[in-house]
Amino acid sequence: MTDVLRQDIHNSEVPILCRACEARHNGICGALLPDQLIKLSKHTKKHKEPSDAVLVDGGEETNTYSNIMSGVVKLVRLMADGRQQIVGLQFAPDFLGRPFKRSSNISAEAATDVRLCSFSANVLDELVLESPELEHRLHEQSLKELDEAREWMLTLGRKTASEKVASFLYLIATNIDPEANVHDADIVFEIPLKRADMADFLGLTIETVSRQMTKLRNAGVFDLENKRTVIVRDLAILERACETEKD
Repeated sequence: MTDVLRQDIHNSEVPILCRACEARHNGICGALLPDQLIKLSKHTKKHKEPSDAVLVDGGEETNTYSNIMSGVVKLVRLMADGRQQIVGLQFAPDFLGRPFKRSSNISAEAATDVRLCSFSANVLDELVLESPELEHRLHEQSLKELDEAREWMLTLGRKTASEKVASFLYLIATNIDPEANVHDADIVFEIPLKRADMADFLGLTIETVSRQMTKLRNAGVFDLENKRTVIVRDLAILERACETEKD
């Protein structure tokens, strides 16, 4: 447990709901003062949503925002004829919502079981006006998502099938374990997307995804258990596979 989190647990000014919450420090709420957290917590609900649950309906105005506490959320763009494209993934402690525009044509769906901390959009909008630091953090997340979208454009437009699959696994590994670069322990995670969704996200067929997964596993880039559990022994090897196709 970090020193900051330990201090929060014993800080009577911080709401009980927030004291042991990692998103309190790493998410947008870390920008709020105790009295602002108290104001927000009066309109806050923590809840679980199952895989495939629709969290935000594209095109509809939303009255709530959320912090992702655990799990993976997929952002989906649906076309008029029913075709869809997964345009992004979000992880804990990302902020789910658009504080400067209440509606979007992008839907948010639970890729895995997720835990959310949801709160009134009106209250957060008020706090944005009070707190430049909160507005700064929201802008930081927007810029992070923009950078990720540009990086993914490169992946889809220029990388080989093998590099695309490796890039997807690297994206998951580094978001599931943000400190993966500073320790030597194995990184273990469940692939959060079904093979059909994974193929959609990568612009590949399901068969190509399966072939490239086998190819990368046989090359020692990662180990695979039960078809869904990925074990990354060396993150540097996986990172190199994102830019150099393995024969």
